[in-house]
Amino acid sequence: MTDHDTVVVKDGGSNAGLILGIIAIIIVLALGWYFLMGPGAGSSSKSSNDTNITVELPSVAPQGS
Repeated sequence: MTDHDTVVVKDGGSNAGLILGIIAIIIVLALGWYFLMGPGAGSSSKSSNDTNITVELPSVAPQGS
């Protein structure tokens, strides 16, 4: 009987999952920056010039001509 050696060849992948994971993390970080610190965060400052205007309307209807 002859002795046979088995050769296993394993091809490496293109690491597409790793690349997609890195892109997803970059997108999440960019969205987090935009909504928490960037222009999408909105204004948190309030003006202290609160003006209350009271308008008194006449209680009777004007006379017709």
